[in-house]
Amino acid sequence: MDLNQLWQLALEEMRVQLSRASFATWLKNSRLVDRKEGVFYISLPNDFTKQWIEEKYQKNILGIIRNLDGSAKKLEFIVAGHEPKLISRRDLEIDLNKFDNQIDLDFKVDPETNLNPRYTLKSFIVGSSNELAYAAASAIAQEVGKKYNPFFVYGGVGLGKTHLIQALGNEISAIYKNKIRPRYVSSEKFTSDVVWAIRNKRMEDIKKKYRDVDVLIIDDIQFIGGKEKTEEEFFHTFNALYENNKQIIISSDRPPQSLPTLQERLRSRFEGGLTADIGYPEYEMRVAIINNRLQAGGRQLDDRVIDLVANSIKRNIRELEGVLNKILFYQDRKGVPIGEKMAIEIVEKSTQNFSKRISDEHILKTVASFYNVQLADLVGRSRKKEMVEPRQVTMYLLRDILRMSYPYIGEKLGRDHTTVIHSFEKINHEINNNSPFNQKILLIKEALYNGNKQ
Repeated sequence: MDLNQLWQLALEEMRVQLSRASFATWLKNSRLVDRKEGVFYISLPNDFTKQWIEEKYQKNILGIIRNLDGSAKKLEFIVAGHEPKLISRRDLEIDLNKFDNQIDLDFKVDPETNLNPRYTLKSFIVGSSNELAYAAASAIAQEVGKKYNPFFVYGGVGLGKTHLIQALGNEISAIYKNKIRPRYVSSEKFTSDVVWAIRNKRMEDIKKKYRDVDVLIIDDIQFIGGKEKTEEEFFHTFNALYENNKQIIISSDRPPQSLPTLQERLRSRFEGGLTADIGYPEYEMRVAIINNRLQAGGRQLDDRVIDLVANSIKRNIRELEGVLNKILFYQDRKGVPIGEKMAIEIVEKSTQNFSKRISDEHILKTVASFYNVQLADLVGRSRKKEMVEPRQVTMYLLRDILRMSYPYIGEKLGRDHTTVIHSFEKINHEINNNSPFNQKILLIKEALYNGNKQ
């Protein structure tokens, strides 16, 4: 396998593990430029990115590469322009024709709107899990700023939120021939802009940038929670736009009332418009997504392989597409249609049991972060009312995911094992009978399985 092919597969795996924003920020401009005696050399655009990846992602990337190439022993990160001289420019070129339909890197983003033109309402697959959100988006495109303002979309990781809100922005641009100006921004970028403005005493620049638009689209709003200056600026930006009938479109991983770190005044404004959720896609929708991707790329797969992928990946559209990309790659590599047996191997390898990577401490920290409570209170003797649910959820997850004994869980949290049994049964009952609560548990599990994506 050549360097470019290897790196594309590695990026595909990292794309599943990271949030869209993190992937685009840290890995979009990376290259695998050489390998010598088990050392793999990865080129990055600047020193800051190099330092960040070395600290945050080096272990994950090395593990992925080792799965793809058993000779890998070590990674070396270098800044672009300092690559080993023996590497030819040809080695650095990505075969875009081969991988264009396999890995969706945001190479064609409109610099004025920050929107990616590949996201369209036409290519958004509609099912029972997202039909309300889609219908609302379609209505907004026809009456910008007049209907459903703000429009708040929420759902788990990889379910199509970014696709929908960017597609809405592109639809508005197309309908109004660029007379209405949308601007898309991730919450991370908004935060960094505010930090830059404060540092350089240029707040007026930020105000002009985000208030002088007709449609503001902000992704993953949950990440501004707890960032006081960012929340303050967004609050005033929101008010300025809303008072002038400008459309505001927001996405999050949970509904407004479940964003404990966000100021109440912001939550109340989000709830003042239309809130729509995007749930997990049903089987028919997953098959439709696969077929749509194949059709768009002029590709074909055996119906049994399509069925296998659709039945194996149920919770995450991004992961579904990632597995599909991998199958198509292996099919291209072998030059023959891939069979069910090989597809099973690829799927099983791609859907490994993440629980093996999860520790009890990981669960405790994730639950504490989700509910915005102190870890010491979670494991302590606190009898505060707000600690009841987080503690019961922790007990449930320790039992459900790690299969720990009731006495051990009780010892861990300073409770009697009968209390643990009661908590487990109570949470299990709520999951089966309370849909919003079930959604909450699924979000926590996603945070666990995806390494608490930020």
